[in-house]
Amino acid sequence: MAAAEERPVLVVTESDDRTADMVINQLNRRSVPVVRFNPADIGADLTVSARFGTCPAPVVGQVRTPSRTTDLANVRSVYWRRPIWPAFQHLEDNDARFAAAQVRYGLGGTLYALDAPLWVNHPLRNAAADYKPAQLAVAQRLGLCVPPTLVTNDLGEARAFIAGHGQVIFKTLRWTQYERDGVPVTGWAEPVTADEIDESVRVTPHLFQARVDKITDVRALVVGGRVFAVRIDSDLLDWRKDYSALSYTVVDLPDQVDKALLAYLDHFGLVSGSFDLALDRAGEYWWLELNPNGQWGWLEENTGPEMSAAFADLLTQGEAR
Repeated sequence: MAAAEERPVLVVTESDDRTADMVINQLNRRSVPVVRFNPADIGADLTVSARFGTCPAPVVGQVRTPSRTTDLANVRSVYWRRPIWPAFQHLEDNDARFAAAQVRYGLGGTLYALDAPLWVNHPLRNAAADYKPAQLAVAQRLGLCVPPTLVTNDLGEARAFIAGHGQVIFKTLRWTQYERDGVPVTGWAEPVTADEIDESVRVTPHLFQARVDKITDVRALVVGGRVFAVRIDSDLLDWRKDYSALSYTVVDLPDQVDKALLAYLDHFGLVSGSFDLALDRAGEYWWLELNPNGQWGWLEENTGPEMSAAFADLLTQGEAR
């Protein structure tokens, strides 16, 4: 087994990821070795070999990139950021689907089998925490204020809910890459009225939510037990629409909210997550959603809290706090 100071952090992400760059810079300052790769590079730029059914028990094998080689048994921690899986567009459809599946279940399965003491976050746990109905139920059980929400494909139920709550917004249940006439389309949170929906609602479940009378939004990043909260002021219903219209202020959340967010991550076995909250005129914080692997780099750049250093500290330590 390699000495602790020689054990690398695996950073699994797309090639252009400024947020990962920030964390890697912090790891470099700590002289912690880093092996970075993207699953889409499988082939000449990424090789994996793993052997099972041998002693000792940990996975035996290597991951190799053009500049780095690491023994899988010696990984200190894994930072699972925003990896891109290969699509094999140069192959015929059937061959491409087959090859893509082999990478996901071969490379992905090997990585999931690692006995690494820390994942930030394990992709299977990210996936389990990414279902909005489950998020809403857990948030409510932990005592967070959850806006009245309906998930349905029943037109009558949807219209009755909208009529009963007046101001209602529609949200997608899962962000999905989507194009219309070749133009990318993003599903923002949007106001919806009863007469705007029709029988097409029956095709899939939809999420309708009573609009919070908010005065501001808050994004709270939790990293290994540390909470970084930033107030995001704008006149927008969905602040993601226009980053140039935003202003930021670092804030402290009430103690009970901090504790609820930490308990939320514990419930899903996560060590980090980005929470979106809304603050109303009465000073109440309302739960909106969790992104288990949400963006935060631009907040550090605009406000100063050393979020990237907190990630580096956690990954260097190699175990959850």
